[in-house]
Amino acid sequence: MSTQVPKTALDFFKNLEKNNNRDWFNDHKKEFKTIEAQVKQVYNVVMELLRKHDDIDKLKMFRIYRDVRFSKNKLPYKTHFGGAFHRTKPQLRGGYYLHIQPNNESFIATGFWEPAKEDLFHIRKEFEMDDQEIRDIINEPQFKSIWGDFVGDEVKTAPKGFSKDHKAIDLIKKKQYIFVKKFTDKEVLDANFITKVDEAFKAIRPYFDYMSDVLTTDLNGVSLI
Repeated sequence: MSTQVPKTALDFFKNLEKNNNRDWFNDHKKEFKTIEAQVKQVYNVVMELLRKHDDIDKLKMFRIYRDVRFSKNKLPYKTHFGGAFHRTKPQLRGGYYLHIQPNNESFIATGFWEPAKEDLFHIRKEFEMDDQEIRDIINEPQFKSIWGDFVGDEVKTAPKGFSKDHKAIDLIKKKQYIFVKKFTDKEVLDANFITKVDEAFKAIRPYFDYMSDVLTTDLNGVSLI
């Protein structure tokens, strides 16, 4: 894969971390725009690869400007690139995210960040009824070696209406169903980085297929779409 993340992207953000103010950024805005265009090409290539094995609706790259209105952190600029790849809804659920940040903080993430209240309840009821299929998927050795375990927020004991003693409470009490894979700066700058990202995204597919089926049918298996 010829397109790769430029080292200048990581270097720029390292400098921005030390100079996160409007004057410095405005003085270096032309440099940032050049880097941003190169990195956008990386995201576009990832989307092209994704579209070979999934139905991707769109790519959304997030702006560098931070919304500080409701944040304790008043620094005006993000020190990373972030972009989300949206699957075609309503039939396909889940999403992909690519985060590029220096100091070995880059990662990819997949899954369900903020499930709608109805979807979260639906997922939990499914796991309450039968947790074996999801466990078979996420514990499959190759899947596990790439994605590890679920990460994300969860309730302390049990959601309302569910027993804290249920055998699937470890799954039921989650509020997010996310997988994250981290990358070092060296890995991000490697010529094979995009290929590795795509291979990891491809490996998540059994999980997405299962969750899409769960969320597009009722608890009796009747289609909701």
